[in-house]
Amino acid sequence: MKANNKMYLRKDTRAQVGIGTLIIFIAMVLVAAVAAAVLIQTSGILQQKAQSTGKQSTQEVSSNLMIKNIEGVRAKDSATDMAGNISLLKLNVGLNVGSSPVDVNQVVISITDGTTTNNMIYANNAKTHGYVMKDFSASNNASANLIKLLTATQAVPGDNAKYFFTAEKIRDEDGSFSQEKPILNTGDLVTLYLSTVASADTGFAQVGSLTTTGLKDSGLVIGPRATVNIVLTPEAGATTMADFVTPSSYGIRENVQLYP
Repeated sequence: MKANNKMYLRKDTRAQVGIGTLIIFIAMVLVAAVAAAVLIQTSGILQQKAQSTGKQSTQEVSSNLMIKNIEGVRAKDSATDMAGNISLLKLNVGLNVGSSPVDVNQVVISITDGTTTNNMIYANNAKTHGYVMKDFSASNNASANLIKLLTATQAVPGDNAKYFFTAEKIRDEDGSFSQEKPILNTGDLVTLYLSTVASADTGFAQVGSLTTTGLKDSGLVIGPRATVNIVLTPEAGATTMADFVTPSSYGIRENVQLYP
């Protein structure tokens, strides 16, 4: 009988060891650690930028001023002797529901009568022209500031009427709005005053309930059938526009409803 031949395979379960293998292992660990650190740092930067962008985007779409109505006031000497043009615009302004607070000190109002355009800033804004409005009072005396808007002038930038607007609070439950720091929150309602005194009407002595002397020319002429465009641009958020055409005749009305 033939002998049974069996083949045995030698099993070698020992791994390769040595300084070379150790170096390769350490190198792999270091590369993985560096890659992980880069990924973590990059993801952190992207997260911060995403949060910042999201916050800015939310502010841009949520900080919306809303013009409730616009009323025009004619300067006068008596109940029968009134200017032929609108001398003062009163814009009642609030915020849309869910809006972020708006600093009126940073709002720019552009108004045009079809011929002249005035870009106005709030009376306490000293950044644009290097000066606040001439004779501006930081106290809550809105009437005094309105008189100075209509009558005062300074070397730079010039007549207050052409470069500034003033404001007065109507509703301010949280006390956030003042002449010095006019912060507008949701639920607040304020009146923004824009001088529109025409050059032909500077001799009148009264605007509304205010007695004035030496009205300054605003450069605007808002007479009957005038097409007026007003744009409110806050520091952040969408712009607000109001377009209207004045009535064909003001008649004997001292206060004229213009918008809506």
